[in-house]
Amino acid sequence: MLLTDDRWAALLEDRALRPDRALAVLRSRTRRPMLRDDGRLFIVAADHTARGMLGVGTNQFVMADRRRLLEALLVSLAHPGVDGVLGSADVLEELALLGVLDDKLVFGTMNRGGIMGAAWELDDRMTAYDPQSIADNGLDGGKVLLRLADDDAGTAPTLEACANAVSEMGRLRLPIMVEPLPYHVNEAGQAKLLDDDDKLLRGVAIAAGLGNSSSYNWLKVPAGKDPARMLSTTTLPALILGGAPGPDPEATYASWERAMDVPNVRGLVVGRALLYPADGDVAAAIERAARIVRPHP
Repeated sequence: MLLTDDRWAALLEDRALRPDRALAVLRSRTRRPMLRDDGRLFIVAADHTARGMLGVGTNQFVMADRRRLLEALLVSLAHPGVDGVLGSADVLEELALLGVLDDKLVFGTMNRGGIMGAAWELDDRMTAYDPQSIADNGLDGGKVLLRLADDDAGTAPTLEACANAVSEMGRLRLPIMVEPLPYHVNEAGQAKLLDDDDKLLRGVAIAAGLGNSSSYNWLKVPAGKDPARMLSTTTLPALILGGAPGPDPEATYASWERAMDVPNVRGLVVGRALLYPADGDVAAAIERAARIVRPHP
């Protein structure tokens, strides 16, 4: 176990007694360039809890155990093939206090107001980082979730907020990941992800055109059935997301491998599928994903 009792106790003490320490560590940590010589990226995502997503599979509250989540993140960040982490301020500050963010990329999540299951879920407001705080706190970039539903008016303010974030991040010369996902609202009023490659392609086209400059815009997209067709609509760099762990991990890994063959795909941004694998072996799951991103050392 990497997060020992002593280390956990020290983290709790820092939280209570030294509130300024986390930001000081974030701002003074050793930085690295966005891309290194191989042009690949492997980012671990840990921003789910900030919008009330606590479950993985049949366990509805597994991510509510913060110590378990941090342990999985420590295992992940210890792997040399992991380039960085995406998270909300609470998670990133905890990792800073644990001393594991030197020479790692740190991305702050931005719109978490679309709380999972809420009636306003698709009106996804900026309730986490904003562009200026990402710059001020020494982070390397940001991320927005753009759920596009033609049957929910909450999509409109979300679209505008994401466009503003893209523009401001461009002004600050900081990369921003935009995650376009097609959604609809079912008869029960619930927001549901659409498994529709045509809608996904349309979402990529919309995301690519956000803001007053696309220069610092990256896409964060599912592999889909035909990633080459999906990403043929843009020249922007893309990272493949992992999503929830599926019933067949091998099929998931195969879809990531297939997507990595698309010329503008640069790597993976994966969270739950690696932090909470079915067999519980986080290190093995991270190693497998790292080999997909960089098959040749």
